[in-house]
Amino acid sequence: MKTIGFLSFGHWSPSAHSQTRSAADTLLQSIDLAVAAEELGADGAYFRVHHFARQLASPFPLLAAVGARTSRIEIGTGVIDMRYENPMYMAEDAGAADLIAGGRLQLGISRGSPEQVIEGWRHFGFAPAEGESDADMGRRHAEVFLDLLRGEGFAEPNPRPMFPNPPGLLRIEPHSPGLRDRIWWGSASNGTAVWAARQGMNLQSSTLKKDESGEPFHVQQAKQIRAYRDAWKEAGHARAPRVSVSRSIFALVDDRDRAYFGRGDGDDQIGVIDDMRAIFGRSYAAEPDRLVEQLKADEAIAEADTLLLTVPNQLGVAYNAHVIEAILKHVAPALGWR
Repeated sequence: MKTIGFLSFGHWSPSAHSQTRSAADTLLQSIDLAVAAEELGADGAYFRVHHFARQLASPFPLLAAVGARTSRIEIGTGVIDMRYENPMYMAEDAGAADLIAGGRLQLGISRGSPEQVIEGWRHFGFAPAEGESDADMGRRHAEVFLDLLRGEGFAEPNPRPMFPNPPGLLRIEPHSPGLRDRIWWGSASNGTAVWAARQGMNLQSSTLKKDESGEPFHVQQAKQIRAYRDAWKEAGHARAPRVSVSRSIFALVDDRDRAYFGRGDGDDQIGVIDDMRAIFGRSYAAEPDRLVEQLKADEAIAEADTLLLTVPNQLGVAYNAHVIEAILKHVAPALGWR
């Protein structure tokens, strides 16, 4: 395990029990948690993106703000729903945010997850082409976005421009060199993981995936990662790929931890999501020594190079910093981190 970061869904609620009672609370506390995580020595700050929900949505202002407040930590998403995205405008936003961050963006994108509204992407002005599904449209948007990040000119310049143009066809600006290699695809199946490898994207695999064999979640996820790496090698890409997995992991080191998460960590669960039979990975909550042994038995964690800790952001910055610190101090070294 080379890299450990956190993943926040950015929930907010006016409930008296929530430390994030407004969108402003969530945005500002997300920045503060990224700063705290960097100070603790964590490697990454990642944020979920959901539309029409009391959660984090438009990611690039947040990513740019985190980039301006930090200096080392990776800054990413897990994931941006490409069904909602204009690839041209997204390439501009991503380039600007990456330049502000000094080349630290790690953008997770995907076809999205179950929505709060029916076909929400239509409200954003998008619709599948004839014969396409919404998932196909998301992948098409992703392919356009990836091409734009190469930084190649494609637009015919105006012969009488307001400002002088460089020679040749024009590209999207600002362009951030190297960002193309820091795009990840959030995959819920073996097939889309193989597709991501062929496209030259890194792989994000979360706490659920399509149930393709009936085996435990971590075993299926490890097979997904191996299929991805095989496809990457077959595609002949020059660089080495990166792979992340997400987990809910809590080291029980004080009374607060035991009060919040000490009731046990449970088992994998089976459910149906978007008409797909899915398997949801278990959570981990135990004393550090026991936690280390449990995580060493997780085949997918062993296969991945990056672990993202899903954090309960509504419990506030101070407690979530404690959660991250407890893992970094008491658990991560035994898993090979640093």
